[in-house]
Amino acid sequence: MSEQAVSEKPSWEQPEGASFNEWMETRVARYSTRKYDWDALKFQADFDPKYRRAQMRYIGTGATGVASDVNTVPSEHFTFSTMVIPAGGVGPSHIHYDVEEVFFVIRGKMKLILEKDGQRYETILSDRDLVSVPPGVYREEINIGEEDALMCVLLGAKKPQIPTYPPEHPLSKIKR
Repeated sequence: MSEQAVSEKPSWEQPEGASFNEWMETRVARYSTRKYDWDALKFQADFDPKYRRAQMRYIGTGATGVASDVNTVPSEHFTFSTMVIPAGGVGPSHIHYDVEEVFFVIRGKMKLILEKDGQRYETILSDRDLVSVPPGVYREEINIGEEDALMCVLLGAKKPQIPTYPPEHPLSKIKR
């Protein structure tokens, strides 16, 4: 084990010299201090406006390519964010090979398309529905409702690998 790994404490351990209250405040992510980041996935929206969506980070930075966000609770084993997908908006087909991804629809009507090894599964998720997508399965989300959809996104790793797109998808060809 490296020297750095030995000396680095998990973020959930109380730092020396910090009171319990000071430490617990570092574990709280308040809605009032968050803002939607429409730029985290802007490279996709620049390619096609249907991919425009926003992330609001709470724990870690997810797998969007955002390197760090000091306004989040540090991640140890998973990331947690909310996502706004405008009416008609699309979360393009992508795959995570390293983590499970959970979508919890808070509000809206989302068509979910999952694909693996030539097999396809489609379903409609609405308010308070959840899906857990295993690693190695392509996933695509389409807001088929008339209003913005709001969902929670959880990824099962401290810093997930950036997902990839199907080889035939036009986003697989653009530079991030």
